[in-house]
Amino acid sequence: MAALSRPRKSSNGREFSKYDARRASALWFERLMALVALLNLALVIGDLSYIPLRDQYLRLLPRVTTWYGETFKGIEPHRFTTNYLDTVDELEQQVSQTGLTSAAAQEILLDLQQQSAAMINENPFQVANRSGNLERIKNSLRDRMDNESATDSFVEFWDFDHLNQAGFPSEIAFFNGEIRPLMNTSFFRQTAVHGGFIDLFWRINIWFNLLFGLELLARSFYLARRYKNFTMRDAILWRWYDLLLIFPFSGLRLPWLALSRIIPVTIRINQSNLINLDPIQNSISRFAISQVAIEITEMVVLRIIDQMQSLVRDGSARQALLDPGAGRRYIDVGGVNELEVIAQRLAALTVYNVLPQVKPEIDALLKHTITQAFDSTPGYQGFRQLPGIGDLPDQVAQRVVAQLSANLYDALKGSLENETGGGLTRDLIQKLGDTFKVQLKENENVEEIETLVVDFLEEIKLNYVKQLAAADVDRLIEERYQLYNVTQGN
Repeated sequence: MAALSRPRKSSNGREFSKYDARRASALWFERLMALVALLNLALVIGDLSYIPLRDQYLRLLPRVTTWYGETFKGIEPHRFTTNYLDTVDELEQQVSQTGLTSAAAQEILLDLQQQSAAMINENPFQVANRSGNLERIKNSLRDRMDNESATDSFVEFWDFDHLNQAGFPSEIAFFNGEIRPLMNTSFFRQTAVHGGFIDLFWRINIWFNLLFGLELLARSFYLARRYKNFTMRDAILWRWYDLLLIFPFSGLRLPWLALSRIIPVTIRINQSNLINLDPIQNSISRFAISQVAIEITEMVVLRIIDQMQSLVRDGSARQALLDPGAGRRYIDVGGVNELEVIAQRLAALTVYNVLPQVKPEIDALLKHTITQAFDSTPGYQGFRQLPGIGDLPDQVAQRVVAQLSANLYDALKGSLENETGGGLTRDLIQKLGDTFKVQLKENENVEEIETLVVDFLEEIKLNYVKQLAAADVDRLIEERYQLYNVTQGN
C-alpha cells in the first residue's frame, strides 16, 4: 500500500517535487477554507448572542454594537429613554448657565419628575426584554433616597431641595454613572413584514453560503470526474457536513440551528491539520461506546431475568419441566431428547476421562475408609500383635481396594460399551427424571420453589445488575482505555 501511495520518482526528481507542490497547495487551500468556516461560525455566534449580550457588548464596544444593531437588527434608540436622557442633558446645560434656582431649571426638574413616573408606569424596557434593568434602576434610586417607593424616590431625587442640599454635581455624577448606562440598554426594534423582528444578518451570511456552495459543487464535480462510479449526488453525500454551511438558517424562525455549523468547522479544522483533534475524537468515541455498551448490557441482562421471572410466574417453566407435551405445541429441534443425550455424554466423559485421572485419590479414600473400619473392630489391634501378622491387614486392604476399584471401573465401562448396559443406563437416567417429576408433583413443592426462584432472580437484579454504580462504570471505562493503549502500543 505504501508503494502505491508514493509517486514514481524520476531520475531528476521532478515528479517528486510536483507531487509535493500539489500536496502543499491542497493543504493550504484546506486550511484557508477551514479558517473561513471558522470566521463564519464566529460571526454566527456573535449574531445569535447580540440581543442576549447587547448590554455587555455596549460596555466593551459601544460604537460597534450600536452600528451593528441599527444596520442588521433594526434597532433604534427608544424614544422615551432618549427623550429622558436628553432632558437630563438639558438640565445640566441650564444649571451651568443660570444655576439651579432659575425658573427654567425648576421647569426641567418638574418635567423629569413627570417622566420618571411615566417610565415606571409604562415600562419602556419591556419591548427590548430589559425589564430587569428597570428594576435595577428603581432599586438604585430606593437605596439612594432611602425610600421604599420607586416613584417617590424619583420625585425626591429630581427635587430642588434635595439637589441643592446633596450637591448637584455629585447627584448628576451618580445618575450618569449608575442610571444612564442602564437606560441606554432600552431600545426599540422594528418589525418585519412576516411579523417577526427585522434580522438582516443574511446580508453577511449569504456570501459565505455562496462560497461554500461553489466549493461543494467544485469538489463534487472533481470527485465525479475522477471516480467512474461516483455521481454528483454521491459526492455531495460524501461531504454531507458541508450542507450545514450552505443552509440559510438566518431566514428561519429557529436561528439557533445555525450552531450546527460547529460540526463542519470541527471536521475541516481536523482535516486541514490546523489542530489535531483525533485524540479528543477517539476519547469521546470510546467514552460513548463504553457508556452505550454498559447501558445495553444492563438492559439485556434485566430483560433476560424479567423474562425468566415471567416464565416461572405463569407456569411455563413448570410445564416445560414436568409436562413438556401439554399445553401449547413444543418445538423440538433435531428430534432427540437433549437432556438424555447430555446425561449420556457426561457419563461417558466421566468414565473414560475423569475417573482414570482421579483413580489414585479414589483408591486412597477407599483404603482409608476400610482401614478405619478395621481399626474400630473390637480385637483388631490384638490381632495385629500376633506373630507373623505385621502389615498383612494393610496389604490385604490395599489389594481389596485395588480390586474393588478396578471391578467398579470395568463394570461402569462395560455398561457403557455393552448394548444392554447402555440401555440399562438410559433406562436409569429416564427413570430418575420421571421419578423426580412425579415426586415433585406429589409433594406440592412446585409453588414454593417457583416463589423462591422468582425471589432469587429479583435479588440478582437488585444486587448485581441495578447496582452498577458510577465507580463501576469508571472502572470499566478505565480498563477499556488501558486495553486500547496496550493494543495500540503493540
